[in-house]
Amino acid sequence: MAALYCVLFAYVASAGLGLLQFCNLNSFRTKFIVGFSVFMGLSVPQYFNQYLLVSGHGPVHTRSTWFNNVMQVIFSSPATVGFIVAFFLDCTHSYGHSSVRRDSGRHWWEKFRNFNTDTRSEEFYSLPANLNRFFPSF
Repeated sequence: MAALYCVLFAYVASAGLGLLQFCNLNSFRTKFIVGFSVFMGLSVPQYFNQYLLVSGHGPVHTRSTWFNNVMQVIFSSPATVGFIVAFFLDCTHSYGHSSVRRDSGRHWWEKFRNFNTDTRSEEFYSLPANLNRFFPSF
């Protein structure tokens, strides 16, 4: 199980880092979002885990035990914290500005937004043995 976990984690991490190839990594904005989300993704879960170890409960204190446990699980995961921080920072900028769209790599993904825009989509995503008649793609 440990070897399977290591292989799957490496594959998921490399796929996530592979998405950075579409971003402009020379932009200060992109560097800040990547660096700050990695830093927060490593430090916030460490804080939550240390707090749990020392006090026996997480840093979230409400009357609802299930809510405290859910917050402890969410903020103890480095990948989840990093994703939340990166998503929030990426959404704080105006999407209409051309330099923001170019720096974030959104211009690469526009052509794949709709299934019908690429003529090769039907051929590439079709099911074998002409099963598309019974299971049409949307």
